[in-house]
Amino acid sequence: MKILVIALSGIGDALMFTPSIVKLSEASPSAQIDALVMFKGVKDIYEKLNQVNNVIFHDFLNASKISTLFFVLSLRKKYDATICVYPSNRKEYNLISWLIGAKKRVGVKYLRQDKINLGFLNNIRVQEDDSLHNVEENFAMIEKLFCEDFKTIPRMQFTLQWDDLVYATDYLKEKFIKDDDLVIGFHAGCNTLKNHDKRRWEPEKFAELANILSANHNAKIFLFGGNEEQTLKEKIISSCTFKNVFSVQAFSLRHTAAIMRRCNIFVSNDSSLMHVAASLRLKTVAIIGPTNVNYIYPWNTEYQIASINLDCAPCFYYSPKPLQCTRSDKQFKCIKDLPVELVYEQVKKFLQS
Repeated sequence: MKILVIALSGIGDALMFTPSIVKLSEASPSAQIDALVMFKGVKDIYEKLNQVNNVIFHDFLNASKISTLFFVLSLRKKYDATICVYPSNRKEYNLISWLIGAKKRVGVKYLRQDKINLGFLNNIRVQEDDSLHNVEENFAMIEKLFCEDFKTIPRMQFTLQWDDLVYATDYLKEKFIKDDDLVIGFHAGCNTLKNHDKRRWEPEKFAELANILSANHNAKIFLFGGNEEQTLKEKIISSCTFKNVFSVQAFSLRHTAAIMRRCNIFVSNDSSLMHVAASLRLKTVAIIGPTNVNYIYPWNTEYQIASINLDCAPCFYYSPKPLQCTRSDKQFKCIKDLPVELVYEQVKKFLQS
């Protein structure tokens, strides 16, 4: 059996499918499992998984439509089954699966905008359930494919290699981090596509939290994020009164994750690194605004949710549409009115445990 995992959404979504990849391999040990990706970070994760035979990368965002069509058609009839990683509620993803032409095309039947996004092109589908985590939604597709109830869901997989660990060790030595230091990681960014930057807690509040943790707990603060978030990290550092706040520079997602392993606690927006933290079993404080917490809470690790739980939340469900707020009093009040004190209280629960 040849299976193609269509993982064209982001790093976090790809990570939340890794338990399903493990189960695919266990359920069909002789199967060839390939993955189709369009983000380098996802490639970083999947190419190190023992269960994945080949990672096929294509730059769908920047390639011409003609070259993309020829690329997709080059995969036609090469697979027995394709699986669209949840959430993939986009007509483009469903078209890609249909054009590849596998006999079994597995996907989710979405509660919202399913028909307009051509969900019917998939012929093995599970009904979306707003009460389930993304990991569980993905796992339900694997159970449907094999017509079996597997019951136990494996852990998320993020494989680090020796050179990643050496890189992290050298970085920690360079910053004079001792074994008994309290290290707290921050991720103040998140994906900016489709207005998703509106899910970000303000950098000034991250800076205020860093000052509180430095003053009250002598914490060392590590600021994580990609190259495109360097300005954001510098803004936080410029607002901090203490000198033990560091902007982490790493050359790959795996290097980033290797350094993250040293964090005693990780404080993050709803972002890919929040899910990386969960895969590393870090104690995680998730700052959540408009997103459905059921979908994305840190999976299979100790976590706290920092949210003001407005009556209008959650308002963000998976859709090709940009993130929007319908409130008339204050746009994105759910994240903009989330106080530093609330996040600090959630962090303290881990400090006191």
